[in-house]
Amino acid sequence: MIRFQSWNVNGFRAVRKKEDWAWFEAEGADIIGIQETKAHEEQISEADKSPLGRKSYWANSLVKKGYSGVAVFTHLTPLKVEIELPDTAYRGEGRIVHLEFPRFHYFNGYFPNGGEELDKGVFKRVPYKMGFFESFLAYAQKCRKEKPIVVCGDFNIAHKEIDLARPKDNIYNTGFLEEERAFLDKMVQYGYVDTFRHVHGDVEGAYTWWSYKTKARERNIGWRIDYFFVSEELKPVIADAWIEDTVYGSDHCPVGLALDLPLE
Repeated sequence: MIRFQSWNVNGFRAVRKKEDWAWFEAEGADIIGIQETKAHEEQISEADKSPLGRKSYWANSLVKKGYSGVAVFTHLTPLKVEIELPDTAYRGEGRIVHLEFPRFHYFNGYFPNGGEELDKGVFKRVPYKMGFFESFLAYAQKCRKEKPIVVCGDFNIAHKEIDLARPKDNIYNTGFLEEERAFLDKMVQYGYVDTFRHVHGDVEGAYTWWSYKTKARERNIGWRIDYFFVSEELKPVIADAWIEDTVYGSDHCPVGLALDLPLE
């Protein structure tokens, strides 16, 4: 059995100082991906880069410090490590760590947000966001010819109406735009499985992100935008998928996946 966890920590150095980071040591997943680290690797202590004997792999933002960033912690040794996507148009923001293991390709991603700034009635970052997703999917499909895909992270998209508390209020807001949701439809059509939905079906109130601004978590006015997808070749070995909504420390909570596969 291989256990995975994923968490947008909204600042690694900040969450590392909180009691909530005890989650990391308590859970003990084999592969842990975190997003929105907002830190460069050189800003992290050696102890935090190798906690509990794990190796870590970091993608740092080159466009500005304190922005974006992802990291993976694992005691499994990857066959290959790639930082960011091959497409140069979507490199520089530190959004992808890709590890190849004997039985699957693993991607940890902090996928772009559509932003709040408008240009002629269109969210300015949405075209970049959609281009990033298309570039990612094309590369994942290429890797998939060799072995199956596991991808986790903050997708910044709620797929179905049941995946956010107030869908009618957000149909014109980025994160729930028609073209964003259509991309997740496309992933499903290509044979990628939303593991949480596969295990639990359509569950109301199952969210992974809540706005700090409105104290939304207290009222569970949230969105499910953090996922584990696997390519359908792994569907028979999905053992469990879960949301850890009792873990605090960020505006997101962790999500998890278990696959009935050998560790090596």
